[in-house]
Amino acid sequence: MKEIILAKYGEIALKGLNKNTFEDVLIKNIKRRLSDLEGVKYHSAQSTLYVETAPEDTDTALERLKKVFGIAKLCKAAVSEKDFEDISKVAILYAEDALSEAKTFKVDAKRADKHFPMTSPEIMRELGGRLLSSYPHLEVDVHNPDVTVTVEIREENAYIHAKKIDGAGGMPVGSSGRALLLLSGGLDSPVAGYMMAKRGVHISAIHFEAPPYTSERARMKVERLAVKMAEYCGMINFMCVPFTEIQEKIREHCPEELFTIIMRRIMMEVAQRLAVQKDLSALVTGESIAQVASQTMAAMVCTDAVCRMPVFRPCIGMDKIEIIEIARKIGTYDISIEPYEDCCTVFTPRHPKTKPVLADVEAAQALYDFEPLIQKAVEETKAYTLHAEK
Repeated sequence: MKEIILAKYGEIALKGLNKNTFEDVLIKNIKRRLSDLEGVKYHSAQSTLYVETAPEDTDTALERLKKVFGIAKLCKAAVSEKDFEDISKVAILYAEDALSEAKTFKVDAKRADKHFPMTSPEIMRELGGRLLSSYPHLEVDVHNPDVTVTVEIREENAYIHAKKIDGAGGMPVGSSGRALLLLSGGLDSPVAGYMMAKRGVHISAIHFEAPPYTSERARMKVERLAVKMAEYCGMINFMCVPFTEIQEKIREHCPEELFTIIMRRIMMEVAQRLAVQKDLSALVTGESIAQVASQTMAAMVCTDAVCRMPVFRPCIGMDKIEIIEIARKIGTYDISIEPYEDCCTVFTPRHPKTKPVLADVEAAQALYDFEPLIQKAVEETKAYTLHAEK
């Protein structure tokens, strides 16, 4: 029995005249994610992508496709001739696992090929009768069934499936522009990157390290976060910025209570210069308002004052429980809680200013000329590409 994967589009189906553009991006992303599998075949019709793999690769492909943004639903489906007798035989066999464990069921039929001699209600009625005969323990429940057996009559074949799986939803990565994520080793920033990627933004990542205050293992932890994110975000262009000298000069020349705010301002300055070089249109951070002293509204006003491009904060209204829930879902939680140091915690002030005044922050930052060090950090940034594990 031949089996394929049906990938149902989500929001793409609503894009009208622009639908083909989004569809092309989605198919490109899917092909990239399955590029190491042999002999994969694709074709699309009526807001569905049909993916045919070698039988031994079907489950692997399905697991990967669950993490591709732009897909609303997925299912494995059996292929049948467009003949009701063949459809019945295939449905009875293919739905066995699902129906044997169920108490109630219904049949749904979608007849895209209007030349098929039976109407959708006739298919549903007749196939329902055949299934009841084969599985006499079942009862029909058209409102809330345990299992829905679906028959899709398409132009070339009929397809039967009994289990739908939720896809990642959202928009295809790369269809909504490119942005640079400030990626730390914590919980919040990977979640922020995931949420922006879900809206179609292609994410690059920038990380600030401060050896010897931060270790190589701390950087490797962040790289592992990026690799895990790449399962959803696609390949990630990763930039690692040497930040030790800047942090030491902040400590030597600036008021302690403003250390974190000034550090964040300089990070944003470095990030946006690199973003311009890489043709990225916005910055993304994992900030959640009032979560820590540097994430109060007043502090963010002071940080954003140095920014010349949009700064997106998709976690801004979320609490920690909500962020943790997403981190667990996308597989970054266990990595994020590993106890390696982060440059954001280097020289943390004992009593940080929670309501800083922009004029005071600017005056404090002006106590030392950071410009040569900022330019040096930009020039010495190491850039490389990280891919999802296969």
